[in-house]
Amino acid sequence: MMSVDPEALESRLEVARQKKVTGDAAFKSGNLTDALRAYYEVILYAEGLEKSGSGLTSVMGAGPAQSGPVDGAAAQKERTEGDELVEKAYANMSACHIKRENWKRAQETAEKALAKNPKNFKAMFRRGKALGEQGFFERAEDILEELIKESPADAPAASAELKRLRAIDKEREKMHSQKLRGWLTRGALETSPAADVVEEISSPGTKETRSAGS
Repeated sequence: MMSVDPEALESRLEVARQKKVTGDAAFKSGNLTDALRAYYEVILYAEGLEKSGSGLTSVMGAGPAQSGPVDGAAAQKERTEGDELVEKAYANMSACHIKRENWKRAQETAEKALAKNPKNFKAMFRRGKALGEQGFFERAEDILEELIKESPADAPAASAELKRLRAIDKEREKMHSQKLRGWLTRGALETSPAADVVEEISSPGTKETRSAGS
């Protein structure tokens, strides 16, 4: 296995830390473009550091992950600070996309954060909201209900979002039903007999066709 310079890796990690600080400041000031750029750069610098075998400190403080094949529960590698930075960068990118109402990207980046940490409740909330805004109400409902059970601190916001999405879904169902009734009514009118009955009036040498009541 090729050796990796620990100093070079620590340097990359420090750049990633600073990029996150920059991104957070840009987000707070409302500069979403700069925030997204900074969070993307966090990922560029921090992604993959845990694969280096460099001995970067574990997030849990347990030291470097062991190398070599393992199985069972031990197969789950320890999270490093690099993992945590990438997770937070994706979660924060999701927040930026929600601000922009770019729901598809908000969903995707939230899912990438959750791939790093399934218990990132902020990312879970953002994924649920983004799915609901795209019309995937059942999936959004499942996620928000799970969030309510797992994180009491996030339960009020999740409950409010769930209530809002259900109201939107109900209104959309109502509009759909109204349109359907309109189509059915229009179709019935188009296939009904003509309102005017035409009768034939004959007179010597001529033949007229008039509308009834004329």
